[in-house]
Amino acid sequence: MAARAPEPQVLLCLGALLARWVAADALLAVLESLALDGILCLPASGLDFVFSSCPGFWAWCGQNGERIRTSCGSGLASDRSNGAPCNQTEDWGLETVVVGEVHENTTLHCGNISEARGLVTWYRNDSEPIFLLSSNSSRPPAKPRFSLVNASSLHIEALSLQDEGNYTCWEALNDTRWFQVWLQVASGPYQVEVNISSTGVLPNGTLYATQRSRVDFSCASSSRPPPMIEWWFRAPDSKTEPFGNNLTVSSFTLLLMSQNLQGNYTCVAKNLLSGRQRSVTTELLVYTPPPLSDFECWAEMLPRLFMLQLTCRWNGGYPDPNLLWTEEPGGVVVGTSKLGVEMLNRSQLSDGKKFKCVGSHIAGPESGASCVVQIRAPSLLSEPMKTCFVGGNVTFTCLVSGAYPSAKILWLRNLTQPEVAIQPSSHYLITQKGQSSTLTIHNCSQDLDEGYYVCRAENPVGVREVAIWLSVKEPLNIVGIVGTIVSLLLLGLAIISGLMLYYSPVFCWKWDKTWVTSWFWWMRKKRWRRKTMLQKKRRRRRRKKRKPMRGEEFSIEIHQAQATFTE
Repeated sequence: MAARAPEPQVLLCLGALLARWVAADALLAVLESLALDGILCLPASGLDFVFSSCPGFWAWCGQNGERIRTSCGSGLASDRSNGAPCNQTEDWGLETVVVGEVHENTTLHCGNISEARGLVTWYRNDSEPIFLLSSNSSRPPAKPRFSLVNASSLHIEALSLQDEGNYTCWEALNDTRWFQVWLQVASGPYQVEVNISSTGVLPNGTLYATQRSRVDFSCASSSRPPPMIEWWFRAPDSKTEPFGNNLTVSSFTLLLMSQNLQGNYTCVAKNLLSGRQRSVTTELLVYTPPPLSDFECWAEMLPRLFMLQLTCRWNGGYPDPNLLWTEEPGGVVVGTSKLGVEMLNRSQLSDGKKFKCVGSHIAGPESGASCVVQIRAPSLLSEPMKTCFVGGNVTFTCLVSGAYPSAKILWLRNLTQPEVAIQPSSHYLITQKGQSSTLTIHNCSQDLDEGYYVCRAENPVGVREVAIWLSVKEPLNIVGIVGTIVSLLLLGLAIISGLMLYYSPVFCWKWDKTWVTSWFWWMRKKRWRRKTMLQKKRRRRRRKKRKPMRGEEFSIEIHQAQATFTE
């Protein structure tokens, strides 16, 4: 059997006894070299906990004396199970968490002690303890960015992700004390990326979607640890409201976009470790295409200016469409605007000219919409002459046809002053219905009202006039006229009768006698016929009442014959 190596238990006891009298830095150098060489690992039954004089350095040794694990600081509170050696208390090893950010500076405090401090040494706990810094001025720091603050706290400049880990602060004064600090290094969030699958992009970069379309939203950001993603929405003139959150990536879809979903969408990426957050806000507009049935255009005359106004409207959409007016044929541009209103003077107009309005909208339809208006000069129709009796009423009627835009109708007095328009009054009554106008004159006067009247129809395309002559006469006496006519007829008859009696009285007598005789015989014949008819009726009634005997019938017949003969 191989000889067993001498057990270095004496060295451990010696180190513990001399710790109070020997300078801490000299003892540190000796015990550190022993620990690193494995001398401090002692064989024991099972898994024993061994305290070494290496500051913050603990070793677990197996039955065969091999080193199972070496740890500084962080493993102390969780793995120490057999009691604290050298009268150390549990509170000294409590772990503190410090959060730092990449490229920033941070300070790790060695416990929470305000009294005088002894020799302080900082270690980094990896698979092997790494010396960082000591208050002993003879030992330089491991890196220039490590420094001591207040002779105890470790100050680290320009943190990197590699600095994250467990740190142990070892202090040697009357007793040996250590403190564990867990440094967590956070980074980000950086470069928040927002993707919205909208319908299109405006020249200024604003996104827009059409109504009832589908829009997908997604947001992501690089961070350590992964960020919390939050979505917020704010409609115009309303409060901000959340859409939800996710730990890694957030995406959602809005179906059937509507006007109330127009607004600002904000993606917030938050680092839960450092509390730092970044946000990106994107404005999304929701556009509504106008219906084709609401497209219309027309022309009208401006009052008092006699200018033509072209108006084009396409309602029901958002935003307002673009409206273009052109002359047809030729396509000469008259004007373009969102209002669709253009003003033209008479020099730009002619009878039968056409103007076309073309509308386009960013949300469609692609073909747009159009309509055409054709302007026309007015045509007039009226009676050329009217008659009015003194004290009576008369009405003129003027009909306008073919005018577009609608014509303005005026009534003028006399051809010598055609620009003097008749104003409505108690004497003149003017009414207009559509393109038909009437002028009624009450209580006609021959001196004031007789003469020419002019009906004028005017629109920006042209002017038309028609003249009407009014004749005012005295009223006629109908009764006198009738009496005069009857008197004349009677006088004529009397004259004719007198002439006939004067020149041929015999002829007149004969003619009169013949006429009287004829009348007498005609009346007698009429009377005989009437009597005969009555007799026949009587006989019929008698026959119905009774049937006569044969002899009676014979006598009746004889009697009737005698009566007839007598007559």
